[in-house]
Amino acid sequence: MKLISLHKNYTKLIAKAKKGNRKAQHELFQTFSPKMLSICRQYLKNTDIAEEVMLSGFLKVFTNLDSYKSQGSFEGWIRRIMVNESISQLRREKKLQFNDAAEIENSIEHVAYIETELEANEIQKLIDSLPEGYKTVFVLYALEGYKHSEIAELLQISESTSKSQLFKARKLLQSKIKQNNSSYGTH
Repeated sequence: MKLISLHKNYTKLIAKAKKGNRKAQHELFQTFSPKMLSICRQYLKNTDIAEEVMLSGFLKVFTNLDSYKSQGSFEGWIRRIMVNESISQLRREKKLQFNDAAEIENSIEHVAYIETELEANEIQKLIDSLPEGYKTVFVLYALEGYKHSEIAELLQISESTSKSQLFKARKLLQSKIKQNNSSYGTH
């Protein structure tokens, strides 16, 4: 029986890429680009723009490879660059707007969960339909696993605004899912 390594060690490949080895850089790009494109796509509705942002992110990856100190996962390091690039793109497009919300309900974490049979692409469309501020906080928190304090720092907003945007995003998504479920005849 042959064991498959779940985590490939990229140390040698990264070392070669740091020295400007194009083949090593290409292999790193080929390995990580599909996942990084999907990360950029979570933030950006337009696939072409998401691809441009991903390419720009990889340019930063390769020009700043010396700053990667082999502490933590290489994929996590690249992912953070892609998230920052995506947020920068939203800022350039002036799409990131946050409503300071004093009206956060007491039970932010007690949002009801709705069963649904939506496909992944339908769910992505629902997420895409959220206002950019809601969507960005939702993706950072629910999909990327950032804490509200990290989101606040990254987006230059208060923690309460982050919590409020997440609450409103969840509420709006639930409403849209209920609409979809009722239009499909499910309850």
